[in-house]
Amino acid sequence: MLVPVFAVFVGVGMLSQWTVLYISKQIPELKTEPVRILFHIAAEAVTAIVLITSGIGLFLAAPWGTNLFLVGAGMLFYTAIVSPGYFAQQGQWGWLAMFAALIAGGLACILVLV
Repeated sequence: MLVPVFAVFVGVGMLSQWTVLYISKQIPELKTEPVRILFHIAAEAVTAIVLITSGIGLFLAAPWGTNLFLVGAGMLFYTAIVSPGYFAQQGQWGWLAMFAALIAGGLACILVLV
């Protein structure tokens, strides 16, 4: 039960975070670097959708759920390694702990599945 909950929770969290940031106009890069940030947001949205879909598949014991989760976890690892640089540059070190927790949680889920 850990893996599907993790997948859905992280995926929904990613989509929610970007939605809140957009609504509250907290994405200054939309004005300064619109192309780069739109590609970044799109990549994170696809990651979130893959995680949510894989979590649903795992809840339903669908045969494709495990493989899709492994793809989603790989996507999550990439974003959790690349994204902290933005926050580190601004001295917002708390965010790095969150990204480290996502990597640790993803690795734990993989160990449970395989």
